[in-house]
Amino acid sequence: MPEALSPALRDAVELLSNVPLLLVAMDFDGTLSPLCDVPADARALPAAAEAFAQLAALENTVTALLSGRDLASLRAVAHPPESTLLVGSHGAERWAPERFGAGIGELRLGTDQERAMSLARARMTEVSALYPGTSLEDKPSGVVLHVRRAEPATGAAALRAARARLDDLSGVSLLDGKDVLEASVVSADKGSALSWLREVVDADAVVFAGDDVTDEHAFAVLSGADVGVKVGHGPSRARFRIEGTGHVPALLQAVLDMRSL
Repeated sequence: MPEALSPALRDAVELLSNVPLLLVAMDFDGTLSPLCDVPADARALPAAAEAFAQLAALENTVTALLSGRDLASLRAVAHPPESTLLVGSHGAERWAPERFGAGIGELRLGTDQERAMSLARARMTEVSALYPGTSLEDKPSGVVLHVRRAEPATGAAALRAARARLDDLSGVSLLDGKDVLEASVVSADKGSALSWLREVVDADAVVFAGDDVTDEHAFAVLSGADVGVKVGHGPSRARFRIEGTGHVPALLQAVLDMRSL
C-alpha cells in the first residue's frame, strides 16, 4: 500500500515545525468527514477528529473549519474544539473566539436580499420537484440543490435546469460544488474567508486541505511556506494531493508531530 503522504508533502510539513504561528484550516465534508448522502449524518473520522483536537490544544497553533455548510449545521456535525475558528456558507458566516476580537454575529439580510432569496428558493423547489432523488438545503443566505442521491443522468439534468432557472435572477450568485448547486444572495468564497482567517489570527503560515471545487478559491490565496492539500482526484491549484478522506488523519498527525517537537 502506498504511503498516505508523499515525500514532498512530508518535507513541506516539516518546514512548518518552527513557524511562529501556524493556522491549520480544514474543509469538513469530503475532508475531515466522508461524503454522506444525508448531510446531517456526516461525522469526522475519529482519528482525524482526535488529531485536529490535539492541534487545537497546542500553543502557537490555531485551528479553523472552513465549510460550505451554514454555521449551525457545521457545529452540529463537527463538534469542533472551543478554540477553533469557524467559517460557514463559504465565508458568508464567520465566527472567532473572543480573544481574537473578530467574531461576526448573526447574518442579517436586507429587504432586497430576502426577496431575491425567496425567488431563488421558489425556483429551486420547482426544479427539485421535477427530478426524483434531488433535495434542497436552506441556508441563512441561500438555498442548495443536492443531487447526490439521484441517478447520475437525473442529477446532471437537475443541475442544468436549476442553473437555467436561476441565471437571470438579480442579486443571486451561483456556486457549483460536488453534486450541488448553491444559490446565494451573499457574495462569498473560501479564498476571501481563508484570507480573513489568516489576518484574524496573524498566522505566519497556513495548512489548508479540501476536496471540492469550492476549495480552489482557498488554494488560490496560499503562498510561500503555506501547504495546500487537495483531497481526492480532479484538477487543483493545490501544491499537494492525498488519495482521499482516509488519508487526512495521516496529514493531521504529521503536522501534529512536527508542531509538538
